[in-house]
Amino acid sequence: MDTQTVAELSGKFLMSTYKRAPVAFASGQGVRLTDMEGKTYLDFVAGIAVSILGHNHPELVSAIAQQASKVIHTSNLYLISEQAKLGQWLIEHSACDRAFFCNSGAEANETAIKLARKYGAQGGRFEIIVADRSFHGRTLAALAATAQPKYHKGFEPLPPGFVTVPWDDLAALESAITPSTCAIMLEPIQGEGGLRFPSPGYLEGVRRLCDQRGLVLILDEIQTGMGRTGRLFAYEQFGIEPDVVTLAKGLGGGVPIGAVLAKARIAEAFQPGDHGSTFGGNFLASTAALAVVTTIERERLPEHAARIGAYLIDRLRPLSRSHPVVTEVRGLGLMVAVELSIDAAQVVDACRERGLLVNAVQPTTLRLVPPLIITRGDVDEAVRILDAALAAVAQPAGVTRDS
Repeated sequence: MDTQTVAELSGKFLMSTYKRAPVAFASGQGVRLTDMEGKTYLDFVAGIAVSILGHNHPELVSAIAQQASKVIHTSNLYLISEQAKLGQWLIEHSACDRAFFCNSGAEANETAIKLARKYGAQGGRFEIIVADRSFHGRTLAALAATAQPKYHKGFEPLPPGFVTVPWDDLAALESAITPSTCAIMLEPIQGEGGLRFPSPGYLEGVRRLCDQRGLVLILDEIQTGMGRTGRLFAYEQFGIEPDVVTLAKGLGGGVPIGAVLAKARIAEAFQPGDHGSTFGGNFLASTAALAVVTTIERERLPEHAARIGAYLIDRLRPLSRSHPVVTEVRGLGLMVAVELSIDAAQVVDACRERGLLVNAVQPTTLRLVPPLIITRGDVDEAVRILDAALAAVAQPAGVTRDS
């Protein structure tokens, strides 16, 4: 099968929910993917911050194969040994006390929403404050919490009970709190919103407000968690502890799994029958996640992400001198944005044509979220390709840089 055949079959049989790039991959190794025609790409998308160990990592592959040969799924009607061990690892390495497992980031956020409402129900509290340009998922409640109107169109009426305030504005957030407020739900760093970072003191102020008003602080770490920012959890970068934290993406290294971690006093609001997931934390998913987290710990990948991410940012910033369309480079660990004064989509295409995968999260924002295992050599290669792509996009047709 070739790429054209895959494209034709997809167009004929799949729903039109994605605007896909014209490439189909056949294999991957480390930080590289190979398409069906044999062309190799340096992967700085990592399945949207998912493949944190890269592709075909031996520890992950071996763990999945061994577990698949024993038992894949039994459901949560029964005790699951690997799920219990994964829960133990996450709780021992976080600020929380209890874990719940599901299948995706959106499901994790739905769970957190339900948990906060159940916790606030005795006091008649149900409203959750969220920030503009947030992204929490595409199921209906998670979509209602996603304060980007472009995602809402055609799906109204959305579930009520969500109040939107400006991002990084503590005064606006405080003024939005009412007797009906049960929780504040934020991404510590906004991913799909354009890799926006909080000002010093903002998240600490949010934590104080929650303590003062008896509110649940939910941090959506779907994209920022599992070492992406240079610490295992991004909240560690800001010196605070959430009441609830949601995880997915990198947790399974490519195998679908989501998790909700919560402080004991919040987690106790859930009783048997209040929530559930048929597939959540099954043997295969939990085994994969255990392989990922133990590799993260053994190979000290958060620390590596901090070092190599700083190197990546240092290598990217000089591009603004040779390419005036580059207006800003910002990032933390291996969560990096390149802000442009032109349409980012054309740069994405130009990079892909030259063998580098990046993506655009806003019209003028490139996102680089490579596997946490990248090397300085990988960074140097990516920056060279991006340099060439920017030159090609910025030059008029038929004109070379030497003309």
